Amino acid sequence: MSRVAVVVGGVAGAGVATALDGEREVVVFEREGEPGGRTATRRRAGHVYDVGANYHKGGSELLDSLDEGDLIDVEEPVWTFEGDGEIKPGDDRDDHKWTFEDGITILPRRLLERASATVRTGTEVTGLERTGEGEWDVLAGGGRTGPYDAVVLTPPGPASASILEHTSVDSGTDFDPAALAADLESFAYRSIDSFALAYSFPLDRPYYAAVNTDRAHAVGWLAREGEKRGHVPDGRSLLIVQMAPDWSVEHRETPDGRAAELAAGHAAALLDDDRLADPKWTERVSWRHALPDDEAIDANAGEAAGLYVASDATHGEGRIHASLEGGLEIGDRL
Repeated sequence: MSRVAVVVGGVAGAGVATALDGEREVVVFEREGEPGGRTATRRRAGHVYDVGANYHKGGSELLDSLDEGDLIDVEEPVWTFEGDGEIKPGDDRDDHKWTFEDGITILPRRLLERASATVRTGTEVTGLERTGEGEWDVLAGGGRTGPYDAVVLTPPGPASASILEHTSVDSGTDFDPAALAADLESFAYRSIDSFALAYSFPLDRPYYAAVNTDRAHAVGWLAREGEKRGHVPDGRSLLIVQMAPDWSVEHRETPDGRAAELAAGHAAALLDDDRLADPKWTERVSWRHALPDDEAIDANAGEAAGLYVASDATHGEGRIHASLEGGLEIGDRL
């Protein structure tokens, strides 16, 4: 059986493995201790909360196939606000908002398990080498592994570019890794600081979340994590507050505690509730390459040589359904 190496075990990588469905051996290289990527779920003091992607939108067929009695469709709507901070009804962008009782990270992990992919966690890929036999070796974890018939890069553009900058190819192909690396390196992203703000009291609102629509507010997204079954203990509440890109860049060097204090102040003002300025505990996660902010690029140059790219730079959308669909498409082509 031929082998495919997938770099990073997020939803795109899980999509590749799902589409191959055992027809090829899939080995996933994941730098972190667990797969997930932007589907980042944290746990603390009985709380389960998603600090990256908040949910998966769209059709339910694939999600239904993963349901072990823990699939959630958040029913409360998403409302909107502009720079003046007035929250209003009216954002029906997502008919469904799918997640799991143990968090959205269950999505890629369950897909990878079902596809029987081998996941090598704690293993960072630093480069690639295409051998004279037309196969690929992966340089990872200070060593070399291979051969692989194909490699799929799924990280954000600059991270994929870094790997390609340390990639060598044999004379049997005219693929130029440096040219593709330059395209991916220049792809623009917006940064986002995501805060979990926990409280010892319930917080009722007629909406699950509110999104800023004119990029004129310090808060870009605010969600009540308690609307997800099993995520927040009774009688408590937890807000996910994702700050606007400009704010996130401005406060990149601000200490976590002070940044969380500022974010909580913005949340309190937005929801008109002074109690929210003093959370019981907080957590900050900074996403340097959170949202694509550029036109999608053509990254097919290496496919004849067995090098595929399923980065969000190839579709230009900052939503996990687009990354999953991109991975599924690459897997189909393979």
